[in-house]
Amino acid sequence: MAKNFRARAVLSRLLAIAAIALAAVLAAAPSAHAQDPFSDFFEGIFGGPRRAAPSRATEQPRVRRIMPHQENRPPTYWRSGDASRAAKRSKRGEPTDSAAPEKPDLAANYFVAVMGDSFGVLLGNGLEETFADKPEIGVEKKAKENSGLVREDYFDWPKAAKDIASGPQKVDVAVIMIGSNDRQSLRDGTKSEEPFSPRWRELYQARVDAMLAPFREKKITVVWVGLPIMKNESFSADMAKLNDIYRAAVTKDGGVFVDLWEALADERGQFSAFGPDINGQIVKLRTADGVHLTDAGALSVAHFVANEIKKLYEGNHPVAPEQQPTATAPAETPAAPPAPGAPIVFRSPVNPAASNAPALPERPAIGPVQTLSGSAAAASAELARPAPKTGASGADAQALARHVFVDGGDQPSRPNRADDSSWRAPAQ
Repeated sequence: MAKNFRARAVLSRLLAIAAIALAAVLAAAPSAHAQDPFSDFFEGIFGGPRRAAPSRATEQPRVRRIMPHQENRPPTYWRSGDASRAAKRSKRGEPTDSAAPEKPDLAANYFVAVMGDSFGVLLGNGLEETFADKPEIGVEKKAKENSGLVREDYFDWPKAAKDIASGPQKVDVAVIMIGSNDRQSLRDGTKSEEPFSPRWRELYQARVDAMLAPFREKKITVVWVGLPIMKNESFSADMAKLNDIYRAAVTKDGGVFVDLWEALADERGQFSAFGPDINGQIVKLRTADGVHLTDAGALSVAHFVANEIKKLYEGNHPVAPEQQPTATAPAETPAAPPAPGAPIVFRSPVNPAASNAPALPERPAIGPVQTLSGSAAAASAELARPAPKTGASGADAQALARHVFVDGGDQPSRPNRADDSSWRAPAQ
């Protein structure tokens, strides 16, 4: 008993020492250095060969993956919509290579430059999709996000408009949609003017005119697209004030102002995130911020703008009348109508030379005319002639009618009539 007790005590101590040593090894050597800590520990105790730990140079770096939040990802329509348009081209069976142009530049002979802020970016994408089946109209996207007419230190649109109008690229129509970022103070020298104050309006109108001036000098038609109704009432009211400035400026220069206010509002004239798309289906046209447009909304807005561009294009490119051919084949002489009274012969279209075609007599186009009102026609032309009445037959008929329909009497049966019960089938 004593020996067994001492053996158990020694074994317990050894196990305790092994556990402490193992814990120390695990704490000193990370899992990246010791792939099998148990083997390393026991090999070290019993004198076996111990594997060398990998150096820091050969250690695999740990990669920390941080998945971005779904709401913080930029939507496809926001950054030029490359992914969205690639998916649509894939559905149509077209190549999805983003580097390849959607339509050949050589085919375009009428160019549209689209400028503005984020609304201009969305509008440019929508026009590019709308004119995808019209290679003769090219869309040049010149819009810049977060820009406007107030912060010239961030982006100078009057200067950019001058460069676009005088640049090497031909421009036939200038499309502008801007102003959603202009609800802020405007610097007048060292003084700051509050939004929509009288002085602010004066300065802002001058910048709108400065943006229109280069196109006016080059005789380039401007299509200014108004801002749509917004979800926030205060924001929406300010956008309506800007639309008044844009409308007055562009119409004074002979341009076109496209009003989207009622087009993107509901039947009560209020903001609605949903509405009909270009196919008449009710879809979501506005994003969750109540400001910007979805892909379907951008296409709907582009549809209104494209109608004005098509009018301008057709005005500058009238459809030429079809030219008469220089040499035409001699026209076939029409067959002479048959002589009156001659039979009309119908011939088979399969074998026109068939001689056994039936011959029908000619029928008049209009039959005899019977006057329904007016003087009585001749006796020979009457439609129906009443039978001559006699006093006896008339009295007999009245008596029979009174007997049957008034007195309820029976009418005597007549031979070979349906009520003749005396009829018998002939013997076989």
